[in-house]
Amino acid sequence: MDGRQKEHYTQRQDTSAVRHRKTCKANEGSECLSQPSNETSNGANKRIPKREGHLDSPSKDDHVPVYTLVLVLVLSVCTRFYKITEPPHVCWDETHFGKMGSYYINRTFFFDVHPPLGKMLIGLAGYLTGYDGTFPFIKPGDKYEHHSYWGMRAFCAALGSCLPPFAFLIVLELSHSTPAALIAASLLIFDTGCITLSQYILLDPILMFFIMGSVLCMVRFNTQRLRPFGFSWWFWLLLTGFCLSGSLGVKFVGLFVILLVGINTAFDLWRLLGDLSLSLVDFGKHLLARVFGLIMLPLFLYTTIFAVHFVVLNRSGPGDGFFSSSFQSRLIGNNLHNASMPEYLAYGSVITVKNLRIAGGYLHSHWHLYPEGVGAHQQQVTGYLHKDYNNLWLVKRPDNSDDLTGPPELVRHGDIIRLEHKETTRNLHSHFHEAPLTKKHLQVTGYGINGSGDMNDLWQVEVCGGKKGDPVKVLRSKVRFLHRSTGCVLCSSGKTLPKWGWEQVEVTCSPYVKETPSTQWNIEDLINPKLPNISLSVLKPTFLEILWESHIVMIRGNSGLKPKDNEMNSKPWHWPINYQGLRFSGVNETEYRVYLLGNPVIWWLNLLSLALFVLMLTVAFLAKQRGVKMEGMRKVHCHTLMEGGGMLLLGWLLHYLPFYIMGRILYYHHYFPAMLFSSMLTGTTCLWGGSISNIDLTLEFQFSISACFSFYLFHPLSYGMRGPLAHDPASSMAGLRWMESWEF
Repeated sequence: MDGRQKEHYTQRQDTSAVRHRKTCKANEGSECLSQPSNETSNGANKRIPKREGHLDSPSKDDHVPVYTLVLVLVLSVCTRFYKITEPPHVCWDETHFGKMGSYYINRTFFFDVHPPLGKMLIGLAGYLTGYDGTFPFIKPGDKYEHHSYWGMRAFCAALGSCLPPFAFLIVLELSHSTPAALIAASLLIFDTGCITLSQYILLDPILMFFIMGSVLCMVRFNTQRLRPFGFSWWFWLLLTGFCLSGSLGVKFVGLFVILLVGINTAFDLWRLLGDLSLSLVDFGKHLLARVFGLIMLPLFLYTTIFAVHFVVLNRSGPGDGFFSSSFQSRLIGNNLHNASMPEYLAYGSVITVKNLRIAGGYLHSHWHLYPEGVGAHQQQVTGYLHKDYNNLWLVKRPDNSDDLTGPPELVRHGDIIRLEHKETTRNLHSHFHEAPLTKKHLQVTGYGINGSGDMNDLWQVEVCGGKKGDPVKVLRSKVRFLHRSTGCVLCSSGKTLPKWGWEQVEVTCSPYVKETPSTQWNIEDLINPKLPNISLSVLKPTFLEILWESHIVMIRGNSGLKPKDNEMNSKPWHWPINYQGLRFSGVNETEYRVYLLGNPVIWWLNLLSLALFVLMLTVAFLAKQRGVKMEGMRKVHCHTLMEGGGMLLLGWLLHYLPFYIMGRILYYHHYFPAMLFSSMLTGTTCLWGGSISNIDLTLEFQFSISACFSFYLFHPLSYGMRGPLAHDPASSMAGLRWMESWEF
């Protein structure tokens, strides 16, 4: 046993020694704990002394944390399941995630910016409880009527009910203190924000369940460090990997808890490397075990989630247009599935043209014009993400003939063509006017009458990687359209147009001629009765190809989530101070109102505890550096403060600070994973100060009463309210609107 192991071992002895001294009435400083016995020669299997309140302990005190844990679980279930079916209409993001659960039941393919596990579990919960996937989930406020929605809400509430017990076990493991663990659990039990998030069809309770599960398994695995490669050691290691895959499988912010576990593992391996009693062969075994349990297993499970996702969603749906033509060819009901069409592009063909940029859209036009002051007042040309008749274009010769009478002539690399919009008969056109959003690009419009136009309608076809005379292959050729008059290339910028452009994708003419996915297109659909057809089954992609493409689409979709006109964008600095909540349901006095807002007493207490913890941590490090001697419980709590509390502080930082550098739109509920860590840190912070054992019960009582009473005051925010608003003295929330930014 090296010096650091001895120090940790001695500290754990000190915890039990204080309790044991009271029983044996030994003199202060006497050795009351028997030394560990039956040590093996390599120190791998040592009997670890039991600590107070540990669930594995055979002492009479064991029933105390067990009974307390049962109480925590009962209170958590009661607060989450109370009025679970109210209101009986769609609330907030149930519009999205309830609809996606329906898609899984109907096996209809869709696109979402998050990985699929959370939506799959919601759909499974609905299916198992009698929901048939027919409710449309069109908008918030729609009545569920006869549809069985309670199962999906109950599933989310069940996972949300696990958060306080998980917090109790984590803090108990880190602090060895039942009162500290109970404080942390109480803060989550009585937080109105956590209750609200847990009662609806949302991804948040599922995500937080896996995050807290990952942390719990990690700290339990850390306690097995003196029993390596035993059953419990492997069990908690593999269960940590399982929970990590679940976290990432619900949302990409699950990467934050993966980073937390990774940092903890790196420090653990560094400690093992410094243990001179451990051979390099044994260290290699530790390293490989962690690589398997924390990297390979989570990756395998995460990949399996997507494999199931692709198998279940095998029918064409609203998400087709976000993906490539080859991806769409695997979807039943898509026009490319088991289809046949001409192999090469010819004049006189009616085609759809799809941009190769992920979510770049189909080349599209409609009767609407660009507004005054936005380039020329001509017909809009955009990128549209869905199949539509307005995506059809007719390929014509530069002299404006469409070659309907003679034999078909193929379009080849270097040919000059016109593209006439099938519905409006206007030509694809560009000129020296600035594009609407991308100011260094040129505007692209629809111009002319019945196919007649001018020289600005001419485009040269270039097959990427081809040479003059190469034919254009349907689906397989990457094609660029070079504007003859200006020298720019047709481009999908990926930017979303304002409402006057129907929030479709901006199409421009880029002066930068370098080949990029934004300037590359492929011919997806082709109608020409004069050409022979071939089967498109050879285009179906492999699993790894669709896995990679789906991740690129999700990542770009996330980065493209920008605030819309007049849409409120929450700021990260708002969140810890509980500056502003979020409306889940209802606005006026006659509606059933639910408002997502954390219990202000709990949130402000957490904020105070964060500051206090940083101060105490600084004092503890300074005292240690100056050689101040601490004995007994003071030494144990100082160790807990620096190690256990430090891990929770790191978890809070990792789940909070990254939002400051995110370019996407942010919402208040993004803070709740970080809030879990700050609540546990509050429980741990309460251990510090003087002879803490004398004031544990007092603190526990005060914190629990404060959390419970503030919950009583603010519970209508979670469970719903009707009648007067908070500014009315007759309101149930009268006098509780402590900040002007709260909107209830």
